[in-house]
Amino acid sequence: MIGATGEKTITVTENVTARAMGSGSLNVFATPAMIALMEAAACAAIEAHLAENQSSVGVEILVRHVAATPLGMQVRARAEVIEVDGRKITFTVQAWDDRELIGEGTHHRVLIDVERFMNRLRENKAR
Repeated sequence: MIGATGEKTITVTENVTARAMGSGSLNVFATPAMIALMEAAACAAIEAHLAENQSSVGVEILVRHVAATPLGMQVRARAEVIEVDGRKITFTVQAWDDRELIGEGTHHRVLIDVERFMNRLRENKAR
């Protein structure tokens, strides 16, 4: 799985701006939207490697959002698996708009058994 990559692309529309997402007052691509796109790219990177009953959950992300992106531009996120430690997978993540690198960092996901995870969630909610 090390070296596996995934990419996702989005067009910056009003619903993914800092103003719409409550993370700022400007109509520019929101940091939470960039993070979500990076996580989607990470999921895409490992999708083909998962067993039928497996999924992954994000447990940590450390990114820098280094450039603003206006409405109408495309943003592409890329994730690459750089380490696998048992169930924990570490990725480098990056995002670019039509002009430049806009964000970069690391992301950690943990592999889960979907049925076991959902059963545990239901038990916790029942308490």
